[in-house]
Amino acid sequence: MRTTHLLYLHGFRSSPLSAKAQKMAALVQQRHPAVRWWCPPLPPSPRLAMRQIMDGVAHWPREAGFESLAVMGSSLGGFYATAVAERLGCKAVLLNPAVDPARDLSRHIGEQTAWHNPDEHFFFEPRFVDELRALQAGPLKAPHNYLAVIAKGDEVLDWREMTARYAGAQLRLLEGGDHALSDFELHVPAILDFLALA
Repeated sequence: MRTTHLLYLHGFRSSPLSAKAQKMAALVQQRHPAVRWWCPPLPPSPRLAMRQIMDGVAHWPREAGFESLAVMGSSLGGFYATAVAERLGCKAVLLNPAVDPARDLSRHIGEQTAWHNPDEHFFFEPRFVDELRALQAGPLKAPHNYLAVIAKGDEVLDWREMTARYAGAQLRLLEGGDHALSDFELHVPAILDFLALA
């Protein structure tokens, strides 16, 4: 089954302007113009973000189940992508995915600036930590549906925790690297192969 609809979810303080999102958007447009691409700007509230995501894909074709839908996510977006994939049974590509954002982001309560627009501010509220906790998916139902690209050099997240969370999935474990996956270009062929875009 070819992927006809691709959802991309950005990370904390990030946006659809992230380098990886922009690269994937351009590739889909150039090489797979028939594929429906959606990379929404996500609100700070995890509950509202998940509602927006699920509402947004609710009208996507369901005739063949969700085999034709795939989701990609980076960092916090990888956490959201896992929640989506577990609900819908679709493929997921995860880029240095957050494993326990409720724990990690509890240290970031307060005013934040958007990474790609420092003039844009938002407030990360204490209740968002509970909302993240509520979205935590259990053990993966179908690990073969996942491809995780994980950098040992990630300066934000622990690669050991990520590989343990996605045990049984297809893993691309990188020596070195960084949280942003600055060498993302090198991993695009494997990602496209896994996604099998229409």
